[in-house]
Amino acid sequence: MNKYHVYGIGNALVDMEFEVEDEFFQQYGIDKGLMTLVDEQRQHELITHLDAFDGKKASGGSAANTIIAVNYFGGKSFYSCKVSSDELGDFYVEDLQAAGVDSNVGDGRKDGITGKCLVLVTPDAERTMNTFLGITETFSVDEIHQDALTQSEYLYIEGYLVTSPTGRHAAIEARRIAEDAGVKTALTFSDPAMVKFFKDGLAEMIGAKVDLLFCNEAEALSWAGTENFDQAVESIKQIADTFAITLGSKGALLYDGKRVIEISAHEITAVDSNGAGDMFAGAFLYGITHGHSFFEAGNIASLAAAKVVSQFGPRLNAEEHKAILDIVFG
Repeated sequence: MNKYHVYGIGNALVDMEFEVEDEFFQQYGIDKGLMTLVDEQRQHELITHLDAFDGKKASGGSAANTIIAVNYFGGKSFYSCKVSSDELGDFYVEDLQAAGVDSNVGDGRKDGITGKCLVLVTPDAERTMNTFLGITETFSVDEIHQDALTQSEYLYIEGYLVTSPTGRHAAIEARRIAEDAGVKTALTFSDPAMVKFFKDGLAEMIGAKVDLLFCNEAEALSWAGTENFDQAVESIKQIADTFAITLGSKGALLYDGKRVIEISAHEITAVDSNGAGDMFAGAFLYGITHGHSFFEAGNIASLAAAKVVSQFGPRLNAEEHKAILDIVFG
């Protein structure tokens, strides 16, 4: 029996979330709806202008949100990441520990600056991210905990790692270790910009095929280079044995290796789309590692994602995860 249900690798970022109006993007030259990498000076400039807004801080990074969700649903996970010995690094480690996630970070962290992500949410619930990677930009094979990885059912790779040469190499090496050990591989595209600007790197991370791929509709269409969704689905089949494509208010489309499965969306009033894809992946991974079918896991994931976007912030608390399972399974 495996020690962990999911072993994740990704960027460790302290999310700093603010509610803003569209005018803020125009005033400060920010591309709405995308994740943009910025240097520390640019991020500090934006933070200065955000002082007038109420903010919320949480440990984050796409894969971290997913891994924490797996744990809160009742799974057991390990997360490999990189934070520094600064105050935000301490905050990050304590947050992982509070969620019950095992990790490679703790004592012996190096000097540097822990990565930060400014998450800007507009009234239409769209999330826009400006990210300073800090020390996580040097995430490498040194952060991979091979024993934990080989004792896991799934390896989960964050697509954002493609932006860093060492991070991309670490993802490729982690996939190789997983494949050699018979650990199933999962990857998320993470963001449309990753597919648009780093497709070749993502292809390297995927290798011949991954067992499970997560993406949204825009990412699938961009990967396939088409506006035809059916063609995009066929293209994703070439790189993944199974997959989940989230479709926002239209629900999700799953492929279990044999058949396509449609998952209905839940009618909600969207407040903040940040974390929806991360939560979907976490809930889905929990489901398929705990004896549930793709259809059942998809229903857990759809409801969990709906709950996340109906509130401010990328995560739910532990009690809310249990309530979701109670609703889905009675």
